[in-house]
Amino acid sequence: MATYTFRRVLQMLPLLLLISLIIYALTALQPGDPVDQLTLGNAQITPADIARLKAAYGLDQPIYLRYFYWLVQALHGDFGWSRSFSAPAAQYVFQERLPNTLLLTVPALVIALLIAVPLGIYSAMRQYSWMDSVLTFLSFVAFSTPVFWLGPMVLWLFAISLPQLTNGVVSLPPGGLGDPNLDPATAGFWTLLLDKLRYLALPLAVLALREVAVILRFMRANMLEVLNLDYVRTARAKGLPVRTVIYKHALRNAVIPIITLMSLAIPGLFGGAVITETVFSWPGMGRAIFEGLVNKDFNVVLASLTFISLLTLIFSLLADLAYAAVDPRIRYD
Repeated sequence: MATYTFRRVLQMLPLLLLISLIIYALTALQPGDPVDQLTLGNAQITPADIARLKAAYGLDQPIYLRYFYWLVQALHGDFGWSRSFSAPAAQYVFQERLPNTLLLTVPALVIALLIAVPLGIYSAMRQYSWMDSVLTFLSFVAFSTPVFWLGPMVLWLFAISLPQLTNGVVSLPPGGLGDPNLDPATAGFWTLLLDKLRYLALPLAVLALREVAVILRFMRANMLEVLNLDYVRTARAKGLPVRTVIYKHALRNAVIPIITLMSLAIPGLFGGAVITETVFSWPGMGRAIFEGLVNKDFNVVLASLTFISLLTLIFSLLADLAYAAVDPRIRYD
């Protein structure tokens, strides 16, 4: 196992390098650059001023040289300066935006697992029943409903039709606190957490709903496949209790594809939260990516997307290691 893990880590390094090159190229090749955004609407600036600014920022050099200089700095932890937010890009993304994204995505994933896995097992055990039909229908509806439509509808329902719940949808101020009487230096951890939870309820529900639909469908399909295998029928023929057959024998094999799903869902939630965080004005990493693209603040975009790419590689490795822990037939030695 240790040899396999070490080999996979070595393979991740050139792959991450290639991914960073693709991300940098796609970001740099889009129309406009930071200087164009900076000089937009400024009638007094001259072409000579624009050329001087582009030379100062290195935007007049070939893209491969710009990528090389950026890569050298990134390897030292320096992702450049964020012009839009007047802070180092890495500090802004990882210290100010990442905690808010974790506060949104981690509970959403935990809630989705706690709801979807039992419902998927229940639906598979009662295949073609009225409850199975209802769960299947609702999961298809939730999966096919786009977040950019569901989010505004939830805002309309709770902010306009039920204004007493408006505190759950008002965006967090730049300081990250909704209560102006709270002082981060003196307020306790739980007080600050409860202050943010007021604004977390609706984006958390929207983000978790889609994950519930996906996991439920996978769990149901996997359980139906496992329940028809010979070893499960043998366990039933021996007279073992239904709970033992399901949770000790069937579930262990049925959960293997869910591990793959989760390994992609966790980093995907960081990027997939772009729409959710933008709709609900939640100050997380996803919204930072959107604002960085709009404002041509490429350093924020590159820092965020590189981090998401690294997460994808790490969780892909963890999923492979989890296979061996769940299924004793899988060995990497």
